[in-house]
Amino acid sequence: MKAEFTAIIEPAPKGGFWAICPEVPGANGQGETIEETKESLKAAIELLLEDRRADMLRGLPADAIQDKVLVG
Repeated sequence: MKAEFTAIIEPAPKGGFWAICPEVPGANGQGETIEETKESLKAAIELLLEDRRADMLRGLPADAIQDKVLVG
């Protein structure tokens, strides 16, 4: 799955950077460099989305239809 998300990156008070993603509540990352921080945020987004998807699919009725929807 490919998607584009917003990364809000700010300097951390004690050095390095921290980041959040407004489209995915709870996703945040940190690192010593901006690139490292973005990679950390990317990993957090992937984990959250995978977990939310698995949680929603658990217990679906047998007759539920699963399909793809493209946005953008």
